[in-house]
Amino acid sequence: MALKKTLNYLRPPSYWLFYVNILIAFFVGIFIYTLYVSNAVSYLSDDPKTCINCHVMRSEFATWQHSSHREVAVCNDCHVPHDNVFNKYFFKAKDGLRHATMFTFRMEPQVIKMHAAGQAVVLKNCQNCHENINREVGLLSITLEDKMHGNGKLCWDCHREVPHGRVKGLNSAPNSKVQMPGSAIPDFIRNLNTNTK
Repeated sequence: MALKKTLNYLRPPSYWLFYVNILIAFFVGIFIYTLYVSNAVSYLSDDPKTCINCHVMRSEFATWQHSSHREVAVCNDCHVPHDNVFNKYFFKAKDGLRHATMFTFRMEPQVIKMHAAGQAVVLKNCQNCHENINREVGLLSITLEDKMHGNGKLCWDCHREVPHGRVKGLNSAPNSKVQMPGSAIPDFIRNLNTNTK
């Protein structure tokens, strides 16, 4: 009963109904088109080509393709937590929204660097994958907080070349052959120009 009363209260007056429906349809259409343009469904997969949906990540993709990690790890193996499926997709969503906001408003830096949360995830994944090797050198107990307080080193302090190389930036791999994402313009709109006589 209370739900019905609340819905009746929120319902616009009948003379506004047409305009409200048009406005809702507009925002639903913009939302669906945004999902289409951003290829949002691809972010649910572990395919490394998803990372080049944004042109900014082309050099990271190209350098990973020529690294030793290419044969054993994809982007999500290093950059996403693996403790449980909920944390994995929560982190992907949170990080993805951060990236989308930065790229949309052109706030991306020339040299992309991991933020603290990303560094903690990558460090944990390095330690998990290389657990047998690290046992001999005592790096399994190092955390990001230890490094910030001057105790110990992170994996990439020594292994700077892995997997993206030492030179970083939007122009670090200018001639690399990286598949470009498809056009954001739907086929039926693109075909309008070719079909007119």
